[in-house]
Amino acid sequence: MSFASPLFLWYFLPVVLAAVLVAPRSGRNTVVALASLVFYASGAGGTTVLLLACIAVNFLAGRHLEPGAQWPGARERRRWVLIGVVAFNLAILLIWKYAGFATEQLAVLARWFGGDYPVLHLALPIGISFYTFHHISYVVDVYRGERPALRNPVSFVTYIAMFPQLVAGPIVRYREIADQLPQRRTHRLDDIAAGFPRFAWGLTKKVVVADTLAPMVDACFATPAQDMTFAIAWLGAIGYAMQLYFDFSGYSDMAIGLGRMLGFRLPENFARPYSSVTITEFWRRWHMSLSRWFRDYVYIPLGGNRRGAATTYRNLTIIFVLTGFWHGAAWTYLVWGLFHGALLVLERRFGWSAAPADVRARWARRALTLLLVVVGWVFFRAPDLGSALGMLGHMLVPDLAGLTDVVSASVTHQRLFFLLIALIVVLLPAGSGTGPFLEAVRTREAYAARAAVLTAGLGYSGLLVATGTFSPFLYYQF
Repeated sequence: MSFASPLFLWYFLPVVLAAVLVAPRSGRNTVVALASLVFYASGAGGTTVLLLACIAVNFLAGRHLEPGAQWPGARERRRWVLIGVVAFNLAILLIWKYAGFATEQLAVLARWFGGDYPVLHLALPIGISFYTFHHISYVVDVYRGERPALRNPVSFVTYIAMFPQLVAGPIVRYREIADQLPQRRTHRLDDIAAGFPRFAWGLTKKVVVADTLAPMVDACFATPAQDMTFAIAWLGAIGYAMQLYFDFSGYSDMAIGLGRMLGFRLPENFARPYSSVTITEFWRRWHMSLSRWFRDYVYIPLGGNRRGAATTYRNLTIIFVLTGFWHGAAWTYLVWGLFHGALLVLERRFGWSAAPADVRARWARRALTLLLVVVGWVFFRAPDLGSALGMLGHMLVPDLAGLTDVVSASVTHQRLFFLLIALIVVLLPAGSGTGPFLEAVRTREAYAARAAVLTAGLGYSGLLVATGTFSPFLYYQF
């Protein structure tokens, strides 16, 4: 079930909000937990059993991870429980997401030597990357003593399976939401009033902008290598950069708005990343919840930047290898991760991670950063490395061939208009973004912006949803 579907917008969401409002305070988590499981099962089917199994294992493990136990060997026992449950979570992720990719590589090697090797095909459970990271955050935070373990299984299911963030984030670290999970949490109509404009803004970004650009981007990336041109390559790369941002940040706005309507404050995930002056800054603004997760649970435990330059460069490389593969089991994602990791290492090595003071230099660095990000997105979007390299080759060599008939047919006036609107984003000043402004600011300008989103934006989005012109969120595949 997609947030941008009639079933969700006109039936599921109103029923859930009404149930939360009329339920007693002690029963609101139960409503959210049950609704979240129904939401997940509607798309995941039988793989819902895997989610429930992971929930049971991590909930039971959490009770044995809290510090302070006085019995002999308690510290060692806690350590082994943590190792065991983290290994369990990673094994689930590795088997369901990466076993097929691994067996494909073994099959290729076997064919080189004249042999054969069976390829494993498993259905990828929706949101497995996200709920695995939520589980690991929970057990590690409890083990560190940063928050107590949950005693109520309903509260735990609410955290892990909460439908706003279950399928595509933001990745909510346990410490960020632990204080909101007890049944005494308040919920008011003010929460719905604050969250709904944020949700509507995300829906507008997704349905009106991202989905409008999608056919044009798909046509560019589907162009055969012999027909690829300079114009098609750049149109596809720039179009995808805009599509991905408006799709994923739109989902995050919708998730944060939904969470607020249910009485939860979820962390921000985007802060105008295309306004970044360096790649280092870009990763502080793009998919911020993922960056924070890797920082807290991988980068810092590896030593962070406290053990010299060589160790820092090694840790950055490890983080971005993992970031690449976290997005998908394909060589294109690995190369994309290595590309960004190498850029971060270079910025740190030569002191380029700080923004220059001169205004003209800042604009030049901002343009360069955006260019590098767009180049990286080609690896992220292309079906394979050969296609990505071929497209990048055409981006580097100008020609006068123009567009093919298929791509020309996809470039309508409407799509060019919304591509231009999307590109204006890169000219906006750096800041927290429009979503937090719509949700929290109480000024005349903010009220006017909310009115525009709730009338023109929501009205047009609803019309597009009703006509069936929406598509799945891009991050559902991760």
